[in-house]
Amino acid sequence: MARSFLQVAATEEVAPPLRVVQIEGLVVLKIIKHCKEFSPSLVTGQLLGLDVGSVLEITNCFPFPIREEDEEIEADGANYQLEMMRCLREVNVDNNTVGWYQSMLFGCFQTVELIETFMNYQENIKRCVCIIYDPSRANQGALALKALKLSDSFMDLYRNNNFTGEKLREKNLSWVDIFEEIPIKVSNSALISAFMTELEADTPVTQCDYDRLQLSTSPYLERNVEFLIECMDDLSGEQQKFQYHYRNLSRQQAQQQAWLQKRRSENMTRKAAGEEPLPEEDPSNAIFKPIPEPSRLGSFLITNQMANYCNQING
Repeated sequence: MARSFLQVAATEEVAPPLRVVQIEGLVVLKIIKHCKEFSPSLVTGQLLGLDVGSVLEITNCFPFPIREEDEEIEADGANYQLEMMRCLREVNVDNNTVGWYQSMLFGCFQTVELIETFMNYQENIKRCVCIIYDPSRANQGALALKALKLSDSFMDLYRNNNFTGEKLREKNLSWVDIFEEIPIKVSNSALISAFMTELEADTPVTQCDYDRLQLSTSPYLERNVEFLIECMDDLSGEQQKFQYHYRNLSRQQAQQQAWLQKRRSENMTRKAAGEEPLPEEDPSNAIFKPIPEPSRLGSFLITNQMANYCNQING
């Protein structure tokens, strides 16, 4: 049965899950160039493209300028983005925002700032990704390019800002469920593929092939071990916070039991004297006020970062 345009528009269709991020080869080169030029400083940029079904196509990007500390970061950044989008629209280039890219060093990207940026993008964009590029790993011969998004279960929990142990067990959420890595597919037009074939050298062996045989991974391995040790110290600090919380909780429960025993003995005396018993619950008493449990988000991010360092060391 044919449906009218209004019926189709009124029907709320469920978007298919994101399966792959398709990036143009030129966009990959622009991201690599921007990140390597300013390394070891961290840089960011805007991703532009189209959301087509289960594929997120990234067809263009532009870098964000490095701002000085005395500038108005929020206002300047917003004005710069709007001006760039206007210029791209005038020359008939894709100007739909689909996320952003940023550089990282030695695989360090699991931060609260990254999560907050994701949440800000999610307010205006239904589906977006963050492209992470690591120039330090690229020096070892690996294209360290990742496409990340936050899992739906973690975003629901983050909106409520409730990272207690009880809530995490209820949602069955662990540290591996924070980020989802989406497969990346690099796409080039037929003309670019033909041009690259023409540029390919006839000789089977080049100097680049010999350079790959050099075992220069020791500095990279040492830095990863150093960062892993720092993460262990940070995780130990997070665990001490929970130990301190549980000690306070045990002390409070002991004080509550002592107060209840004293109140019950007092009530027995009042009953014997024919007086009304006093209530056993006193919300105004400081020992009955609940002690807030510290958030587990920090320990989750540190554990996620440690797993990343371990994978890089194994690699």
